[in-house]
Amino acid sequence: MNRHGIRAIYRFEMARTFRTILQSIASPVLSTSLYFIVFGSAIGSRMAAIEGVSYGAFIVPGLMLLSILTESVSNASFGIYLPRFSGTIYEVLSAPLSSLEIVIGYVGAAATKSVLLGLLISVTARLFVSYHILHPLWMIAFLLLTAVTFSLFGFVIGIWANGFEQLQLVPTMIVMPLTFLGGSFYSIRMLPPLWQKVALANPVVYLVSGFRWSFYGTSDVSVGTSLGMTLVFLGLCLVAVRWIFKTGYRLKA
Repeated sequence: MNRHGIRAIYRFEMARTFRTILQSIASPVLSTSLYFIVFGSAIGSRMAAIEGVSYGAFIVPGLMLLSILTESVSNASFGIYLPRFSGTIYEVLSAPLSSLEIVIGYVGAAATKSVLLGLLISVTARLFVSYHILHPLWMIAFLLLTAVTFSLFGFVIGIWANGFEQLQLVPTMIVMPLTFLGGSFYSIRMLPPLWQKVALANPVVYLVSGFRWSFYGTSDVSVGTSLGMTLVFLGLCLVAVRWIFKTGYRLKA
């Protein structure tokens, strides 16, 4: 394992984050704070509790995941797309680094940023609403697993994209709508029976449900199902990354 090479990629990606800290950290935290002010404090105070949890506290896990998913995909996709765009990807590919080491460097940095952002949002949320974490170890596990999974997904998008428009297409047009419709602001049990079944086709439902369970012990689907679906998506992303490096898809052309 070439630890020096992994560390070089990791440190470069992390340094880029701190050079653009307003965009990478401050902007998502500010946006999420506005959600807490509007939905948690203003509207939430007028709404009934959901499954024994106040509405302001109920949306905390969903808002955390909303930021984590979008930032994981954006950070990882931009991190690998920029070397492709500038041509420096050939230096990385010609370095004594295996495909696994390259992925660890880029995906590890993107996942680290997302985890730090998620923890920062959890601290910020306490300024607006009162909440508790019933299973803190499971919360950290779901947080790490989600960040790594969607960072891998973003890595695949960064290889696939042919321009900055395509780079923003999936996070804006797919990931964010699925997160909003995945129970971030409500329980899918509040939907009519038909729409409950339709909602189960949304993979983000399982992420939000498992993550919310780690906070309050309540979920729309079983924790085992949530964990299993997340691992399935992780496996699919790993297969896609392996195929990319095996075929050289949009890396060597």
